[in-house]
Amino acid sequence: MLEELFKPASVAVIGASDKPGKVGTVVLENIIKSGYTGKVFPVNPSHERVMGLPCYPSVARLPEVPELAMVIVPAPAVQSVIEECGERGVRGAVIISAGFKESGREGYRREAELRRAAEKYDIRVLGPNCLGLADTYTPINATFATRAPAVGRVAFMSQSGALCTAVLSMSEEYGLGFSRFISLGNKMDIDESDMLEVLEADANTSVISAYLEGVSDGKRFLEVASRVSRTKPVVVFKAGITQAGARAVSSHTGTLAGSENAYVAAFRRCGVVRAETVEELYALCRGFSSQHPPKGTNVAVVTNAGGPGIITSDALERSGLSLAALGEETTQRLREGLPEAASVYNPVDVLGDAGEDRYRLAVECVLADPGVDALIVILTPQATTRAKETALALAACAGETEKTVLAAFMGGAEVAEAEAVLRKANIPCFQYPEDAVNVLRRMKEYRDFLSRRADTQVRFDADKGKAMKVMDAVRAQGRKELIEVEAREVLSAYGLPVARTVLATNLEECIKAARGMGYPVVVKIASPQILHKTDVGGVVVGIENTDDLITAYERVTSNARRFFPSAEIWGVLVQEMLPPSHELILGMNRDRQFGPLLMVGLGGIYVEVLKDVSFRLAPVSEEEARDMIRELKSYWLLRGARGESPADIDAAVECILRVSQMVTDFENISELDINPLRVLENGKGCLAADARIVLEE
Repeated sequence: MLEELFKPASVAVIGASDKPGKVGTVVLENIIKSGYTGKVFPVNPSHERVMGLPCYPSVARLPEVPELAMVIVPAPAVQSVIEECGERGVRGAVIISAGFKESGREGYRREAELRRAAEKYDIRVLGPNCLGLADTYTPINATFATRAPAVGRVAFMSQSGALCTAVLSMSEEYGLGFSRFISLGNKMDIDESDMLEVLEADANTSVISAYLEGVSDGKRFLEVASRVSRTKPVVVFKAGITQAGARAVSSHTGTLAGSENAYVAAFRRCGVVRAETVEELYALCRGFSSQHPPKGTNVAVVTNAGGPGIITSDALERSGLSLAALGEETTQRLREGLPEAASVYNPVDVLGDAGEDRYRLAVECVLADPGVDALIVILTPQATTRAKETALALAACAGETEKTVLAAFMGGAEVAEAEAVLRKANIPCFQYPEDAVNVLRRMKEYRDFLSRRADTQVRFDADKGKAMKVMDAVRAQGRKELIEVEAREVLSAYGLPVARTVLATNLEECIKAARGMGYPVVVKIASPQILHKTDVGGVVVGIENTDDLITAYERVTSNARRFFPSAEIWGVLVQEMLPPSHELILGMNRDRQFGPLLMVGLGGIYVEVLKDVSFRLAPVSEEEARDMIRELKSYWLLRGARGESPADIDAAVECILRVSQMVTDFENISELDINPLRVLENGKGCLAADARIVLEE
């Protein structure tokens, strides 16, 4: 059904008009001007003819059932129009009208009723509160935009209708054409996942791009995007990443924005290429729609100016790409063909007076080098520069290679003709070399995603019943937060190593526990109301003898009563004093859209200060767990820095995998913190020194 939205045999424009400035006028006019060859039925009881076409008073009076209904009437009338369409047998509608959930409480109610009406008649709906849609190959432009999209291979969908118009206005400047153009609006029915599936099957679309403020169904998006990204690049500019942005998203379209870290992890998992700005969205679409991703990281640079070559070299290193080491045969050919003052090493500097022949020689040489995976050609206009002719030479060379070729022609209006030549030859051209490097980096990351093997999930033997029993007991007491001793039981049920700990309900039990495990020990307050024990002076470490133990016991209990008079004090936890080691934090927060979001970071007291953390969505594979640790800035400390012994990274990876399994098994766990997770010397394992678990409401 959704494919018929883009290729309808007939369209009814409900609310059509011929009055200037009316949305119904613009939509009808755009459909006619787009070259649409199907039947068009204007519907408006106030007109007999509109733009030379017979106009009908209602959908019921149409001579045949339209395949697509464009609804452009005031919000209070939309539901009755949809019901009339349903009675007539219409199966697809685009509701341009605004005044629904984006407008407040009354709008929410109106949209809920509209949804029920559409579901009753099995009508698929795009919108409401949208700009419309277009397909440049059908062709049909059923939008109220003032500019029609140019023909191309990029599909674009957006939650913001205003951004749609801005993208259309700027696309000509950037040389970007579209296959399909979709305004999602409020996504009452049809959402980004639906459109991904439609665009996956569209032969005219090679790149899918989107502006999203949130996704309707996180788990479905993961499933669909993971599949689609394997066949076509999916480039997304995700807004609402700050608190202010998320609030604006809520007031804009009522979308559940979700956690920014969760979106980063979700996009990483399913291979979505994330654009940070609208300009980067354009750049990435140009790159992916014109060139194949590079097979490796070795990049050659040909330039007629030294400064831009240095800038490009710096950008490549920052991006994780590298300057290709040109082979001896390549440098010899360059030495024979270029002036003596030219640089025959990478970056290859053909000098400021270079014409197209010199560029052609350099480009042919480096593209023939087996150690080169990609090429960036830089041109700055100088007195003897022939930009257009150089572009023609570059186009001829690029047409004979399978390697990735990008250009940075830095002259603005002076190189406009050359840029047009490069666009026609499918060579992405950028104003600055840093932009070309960034696109190359993102294309390489996408290639890495495509080559990533599907890792199987590791599962361990676990006592799920024991863990469930502990959580059920907490719930029975009317609590949702497990104190440390309870959290330890749950962790132990999943094979996570925990430091030896005893709950002592009085001083006598405290002394007995300490003597049993041997000094030194740690004493912590035990209370279901006090989860951050250090904040109330509820932790004493390094206790060496019984006298110090008695003092510590009295201190933590009195501090707890002073800072939290209403807290229920269960006693204290007596814990073995662990040897010096590295500290990580291992945690999970259950995201409302994507589910359990795992976090690993530098732990202890520094976690919220340094924020050296990495995120993944659970369940994770062993390779993903290992990548989480590798991504930490403190990773090299774990490897052993300045003569220190390396930490047991394998044991830390196993802890991540066990937590991943646990939070996947128990959807009622909303939060989990192991802080610190003490990572001992290599071969000696890990120990959870403190833990906290929070259950769903």
